[in-house]
Amino acid sequence: MEGKLTTHVLDLSKGLPAKEIKIDLWRLGDQEERSLIKTVFTNGDGRVDSPLLRGEEMNPGEYELVFHVGEYLSQEPLNAAAKLPFLNKVPIRFGIGSKEEHYHVPLLVAPGGYSTYRGS
Repeated sequence: MEGKLTTHVLDLSKGLPAKEIKIDLWRLGDQEERSLIKTVFTNGDGRVDSPLLRGEEMNPGEYELVFHVGEYLSQEPLNAAAKLPFLNKVPIRFGIGSKEEHYHVPLLVAPGGYSTYRGS
């Protein structure tokens, strides 16, 4: 089985997918130096059109997804007036231990908080 890394973003305050969220995927090194692998955007279903990593790209190690949610959340009238959003960028660090597994890292976000889990 070919491993892959996927994600999606759901807006908990609306109960809908969060579209047009910018996501950066970083690889972390031994000294926590970061290397940008790619930048993607969520589609109308809150998903990315293709896996972030797949097959030979799935190298074991530590990674970080940075979800740029500030602009998305500021589109709501109650949040638009805030000079500085409570949530702007949401970083999620996680490990990939196997090239053969599916790693799914969803983000559930609302103006006042967020949650994640290892999905399927």
